[in-house]
Amino acid sequence: MFIAPKDAVHRKILSNIEEVKARRGRVLAVVTRGDEEITALADHVITIPETIDPLTPVLSVLPLQLFAYYTAVRRGCDVDQPRNLAKSVTVE
Repeated sequence: MFIAPKDAVHRKILSNIEEVKARRGRVLAVVTRGDEEITALADHVITIPETIDPLTPVLSVLPLQLFAYYTAVRRGCDVDQPRNLAKSVTVE
């Protein structure tokens, strides 16, 4: 899974995706809308709108949270009562 918005490290992320694909890996990428380079390489793409740099992490995390939620539901995990949550919250 790659978080690949159009930013200063876009070229490096593109290179990493190419390396994963060369090794026959599957790629899921969160990309900025209109990014044809990564869209062409990735197996699955989630698009986010273009925005100012400080807001990019906020827009990127939303689809990732939903992805994690629906993956957990599909696996049969109890998403309303995660394991060990009470222990990690109460132990200092």
